[in-house]
Amino acid sequence: MADPTTLTIRNLTITPLRLALAERLNVGPDPSLNLLNGLTKLKSCLGGSRSSTEEREDPERQDLSDVVLESFSEIQPPIKPPRPEDRHDRLRLTFEDSSTGHRYTCEIPPSSRRSIVLQPHHQDDAPKKEAKEFTAIYLPGHSYLTLFSSANLSSWMSNLSSSLPLSALSIPGTHNSPTCHVALPSVRCQAVPVVDQLNNGVRFLDVRVSCPPFNSSSNNNNPDILPAINLSLVHSAFPVALFGRKYLSSLLSTLYDFLAAHPSETILLSLKREGTGKGTDADLARFVHCHSRAAGSERWYTSPRIPTLGECRGRIVLVRRYGLHDSSVPHDEAGIDGSAWPDNVADGMCGSGTIRIQDYYGVGNRGEIQTKIRFAQEGLERAAQGIHARRAEDVPAPGPTLPLFINFLSASNFFNASCWPDRIAVKINPSMIEYLCMHHGAPQKGPGKLDIGDSATGIVVTDWVGHRGDWDLIRCIVGWNARLQLQQ
Repeated sequence: MADPTTLTIRNLTITPLRLALAERLNVGPDPSLNLLNGLTKLKSCLGGSRSSTEEREDPERQDLSDVVLESFSEIQPPIKPPRPEDRHDRLRLTFEDSSTGHRYTCEIPPSSRRSIVLQPHHQDDAPKKEAKEFTAIYLPGHSYLTLFSSANLSSWMSNLSSSLPLSALSIPGTHNSPTCHVALPSVRCQAVPVVDQLNNGVRFLDVRVSCPPFNSSSNNNNPDILPAINLSLVHSAFPVALFGRKYLSSLLSTLYDFLAAHPSETILLSLKREGTGKGTDADLARFVHCHSRAAGSERWYTSPRIPTLGECRGRIVLVRRYGLHDSSVPHDEAGIDGSAWPDNVADGMCGSGTIRIQDYYGVGNRGEIQTKIRFAQEGLERAAQGIHARRAEDVPAPGPTLPLFINFLSASNFFNASCWPDRIAVKINPSMIEYLCMHHGAPQKGPGKLDIGDSATGIVVTDWVGHRGDWDLIRCIVGWNARLQLQQ
């Protein structure tokens, strides 16, 4: 646990940075102004200037010369953190990228609870190189500042090598992804539509459909009128919206449009049969196979093998949570096999061996949320152990591709309002941000005290991200891909 009386800074970027300057701002109101506080506040309310207390800035500069943050390192500089009990006490920190001469500043604590975008300041004598993008998350309860690379979330995969298997990546996902509509209690799991999720970095979608019987006479080669239009989106037995049904065909159009605009990206689409439809898993297999074949291999990756990023850029990767049975769909065209999905487990393996899962969702009361948090942290720690990507000269031959680690942060209890998805997410999501900032990828700091490998997070499947513009959890997950960039 970090000492809240000491400032700790962790650099989770590929860029070594020097902490060059610390300035303490607004160190408190001037005692001589106490008698004028009432008048200045009244003047502010009447449209005059802000109070002297609010606008006073008396920076105490602390020039630093030897405080260097190497990539993926943590330091405690000789700087006192802001006092949380004093809202006027703030720090402005200036970091320098020695390779370019660019300087970047941030103020802590930030004015809101969102991540901080570091502001670049080009030095006159520095080479005219483009400034990099950095963000930071400050945890005031721990006096802990974590720096991330803030690549454009809509195309973050463009920075990664095409030779990486998807199982090597840190991938944000959403649970019951299209459930952003007005719906019955416990049905809604997301705050924003799928298109907003994709534009903000989500790359794994969990989708449930109600399936009617497959009618072979409706099969044709026009993807725009394929029978997938009859597959309604559901969460368990319920439609995802109270007013008007939502269909898989519309969702697929959204995915096709996004990938056409962002060809460097891929989307893993997990499909499962739920709802009250009279179709079987075999019927769903036929529907999906029919549609994916007609849409074409340039839009879908349907091999059962975990692909490299280069094999699936611009395409949907099918993860099927349904069996093939007597569907006549070839196994090698049916997607990554998640049909033997272990139910309500803290750590389980799909029968195919390609997916390792934390999907403990049976939280009966608020007291069990901490158990769920521990299971999710253990899943992150297991994913971080994997070693996927190394330069050819570092290993004699590549090892076997590790499974996809899929770690669900979601849980729900329909009969307990305090355990509906949004109520659980408000507890779990901040705890995951804290873990990813402070403990993930650090040897012996996880709940199991395990060693680390590439420090990937695996696929982290979330509820209620993007609420009121808060994408910090997604940014943390994406940020951990920087470890792979060090090896490129």
